[in-house]
Amino acid sequence: MKRLLILNLIALAALSGIAAQQIPTSTPAPTPPPGPSPAAQRPPGVITVEMKADIAMARKEYRKAIELYQSIEPQTHVTLNKIGIGYHHLMELEKAKKYYERSAKMKKDYSEALNNLGAVHYAKRSYRRAVSWYNKALKYAPASASIHSNLGTAWFARKKYDRAAKEYQIALDLDPEVFEHRGTTGVLLQERSVQERAKFHYYLSRVYAQAGMADRCLMYMRKALEEGFRDRKKFVEDPEFAAMQQVPEFQALLEWEPRVL
Repeated sequence: MKRLLILNLIALAALSGIAAQQIPTSTPAPTPPPGPSPAAQRPPGVITVEMKADIAMARKEYRKAIELYQSIEPQTHVTLNKIGIGYHHLMELEKAKKYYERSAKMKKDYSEALNNLGAVHYAKRSYRRAVSWYNKALKYAPASASIHSNLGTAWFARKKYDRAAKEYQIALDLDPEVFEHRGTTGVLLQERSVQERAKFHYYLSRVYAQAGMADRCLMYMRKALEEGFRDRKKFVEDPEFAAMQQVPEFQALLEWEPRVL
């Protein structure tokens, strides 16, 4: 009886071994090779019509840029705004205004087009309307240094110098390079033209002094004096210049008698 039990156990073990050999072990499926990335699938070196138009704009080929933008279908608020900028550079202000208005109508919160409408009115010396449009643009883009700068320049043109200085200070806080940008491309125009350039540079000097940017303060102070700014006591009495009083270059400029440009 004992021997029979042993034989049965041996047979059962043998059967178990056979079954184990017949049951395939599960192995992970091989990982397929990665396919090409979306960037690799795109044809290399493709330049869109809008890119060609942007290049023409950067080269100041404004007529060519306008024609290219106008050929794009469907038009978007961005391309309409860019067409307006092309006409703006050509000083065809009514056409520029029309396209800015179409852009703003297509996208009511498009601050760039609203800003550029302000720039049209500024160019027409309608400074009150310029202020209004810049304020509308700031409702949708309150952190735009360029729009604050433009609003400051419009206030400056209206001889509201304290309001102008306030906007310039906000613009500088948002972007320390805002007054140094010189690009002519993009979707937002930044106004540079002022009539009272000596006084304008005095205020920029004051804004930079308040911000603790001594080199820029001195640069615009020099420009103000070169352009005939006569009220030198402001550089001494205005509290914004307090930290500059002991700077040797600042003191030298106070004594400087430039040949007025």
